[in-house]
Amino acid sequence: MSTAVFEGENPNNHSVNLGEQSSVSTEASPPPAAFLTQILLGSLASQTLYVAAKLGIADHLVDGPKSVEDLAKATDTDAPSLYRVLRALASLGVFTEQDGRKFALTPTAEPLRSDVPDSLRDVAIFWGEDWHWDVWGKILYSVRTGKSAWGQTHGEEVFSFFEKNPEAAQVFNRAMSSFSSVATAAVIEAYDFGGIETLVDIAGGHGRMLTGILEANPKVRGVLFDLPHVIAGAREQVAASKAAERVEFVDGDFFAEVPEGGDAYIMKHIIHDWDDERALTILKNIKRAMKPGGRVLLVEAIIADGNNQDFGKLLDIEMLVSPGGKERTANEYRELFARAGLNMTRIVPTKSPYSVIEAVAA
Repeated sequence: MSTAVFEGENPNNHSVNLGEQSSVSTEASPPPAAFLTQILLGSLASQTLYVAAKLGIADHLVDGPKSVEDLAKATDTDAPSLYRVLRALASLGVFTEQDGRKFALTPTAEPLRSDVPDSLRDVAIFWGEDWHWDVWGKILYSVRTGKSAWGQTHGEEVFSFFEKNPEAAQVFNRAMSSFSSVATAAVIEAYDFGGIETLVDIAGGHGRMLTGILEANPKVRGVLFDLPHVIAGAREQVAASKAAERVEFVDGDFFAEVPEGGDAYIMKHIIHDWDDERALTILKNIKRAMKPGGRVLLVEAIIADGNNQDFGKLLDIEMLVSPGGKERTANEYRELFARAGLNMTRIVPTKSPYSVIEAVAA
């Protein structure tokens, strides 16, 4: 996953204008066979990134270049094999190889560090873990049946799997927190949270987005709502925030009910996890719980029109094979809200792949 997608304006801004068409430029395009080969090799690049992230290679290089022998000793790996992985990554601009089989950080490698604000290390680890990677090997099952390949692989749905596998759940939650870090600053800059007294973060994970919003808006108090095992892991993370005293923790199941009395209910990367019927259940529960005049705020990618490269269209395939949900167009969100008794009022683009989709009671 390229970090370039997080820079500059939202590549999906034009999706708000449903009538606008786009086309793909073929200028300076490689030959078709070469281009397809690049795509095919993408899975190998993902796995080499996973290895580097899992081993913490970028963290080991913070103080300067190191030989592959030193890196292998520090990571308890086979030096010749590690060299081949790092050489491949260096050919992609992730790390650079110097004389004497030494490797150093590059700007592209910086997000693989664990101590930088825009770290993607946990995302790379999540993407490459065998329990996630194996699901992608069954993508054809999802295409043939329309069902989640996760269930076919693990015998249960993704979130049930995480409840029973705490180590995997920690990897997943850390990765989602990393995504939150990328999105939070962009959301705070783009959306005005003024006038909100109580903001309820539904399935808010470890509270990264909620605490970021509260820190930027001192008059807002927050409610972090998620499953019991997630809330248990969130308390320590939230305690480190300057807004910790304004956060209330509530655990539960959003298919049953959500906390009442919020002025606004925010969900990042939640509705896209679910098919329309289950997404409707969540939205209807929120509509019943929110104060009169309340708002629903979805932080999601919007599927763009046309054939241009689109983060959301690729993320949509992850939704297909893993939780069984989907990314949606602006019209699809409008229709989904309407079925839940809500009116979509606006889509606020951000300087990230995500937009804030706002709705109020119809």
